Amino acid sequence: MACRYTFLVETFATELLKTLSVWAMAAPADLDRRPRDGDRRGRTLREHMVHQCQSEHGWFTNMFGIVAPGEVLPADRSKLGFLRHYAAAAEFRLRELAARDDTFWEAMAAFFGEPRPRTWIMTRRLAHTAHHRGQQTMLLRAFGRPLHSTYGPTADTGGLAKDRPPVVYPYADVATLLAGEAEGGQPAPLPPPVARAVTELPDADG
Repeated sequence: MACRYTFLVETFATELLKTLSVWAMAAPADLDRRPRDGDRRGRTLREHMVHQCQSEHGWFTNMFGIVAPGEVLPADRSKLGFLRHYAAAAEFRLRELAARDDTFWEAMAAFFGEPRPRTWIMTRRLAHTAHHRGQQTMLLRAFGRPLHSTYGPTADTGGLAKDRPPVVYPYADVATLLAGEAEGGQPAPLPPPVARAVTELPDADG
């Protein structure tokens, strides 16, 4: 369907893969670790997965009128269980969004009590997901896990953009990700670690 807001649907599709990719970077032992031992204020990775499923369900049900089939949370709360469950729900929402026209996107909906156009709400939804994904990648870095790309290069793919390192996504698409993770994890290989400090500070020696 021709729609001036197709770019929002396309962006949601890339964010779906990015969210799954970050979850795939975690080791099972990471899922219930907190940012700071004994401090319950910070979410664990598993709690982030729960929040993503619950939050996206709530937004899409109440603000977009799109209700994915099945339960909000997976019966299997393992990493693979969350990967499969979220992928199925988000891909359903993606198909539904792709079938909507301009009138749908420009209509007003209640955003926590405030009327907003759905274009605005979707932009906010994308930012909300990216915000939490940033928290999760910070957790993974603190736990010593290597990080593949989500938006561009990382310290583990070769450094900063100024050094022209490669962008290395863990998986090319959702189907490949789910198949690889079902086999215990088969992400794309990362290059050898860089010897220099990965920083934009001048004259830093690490």
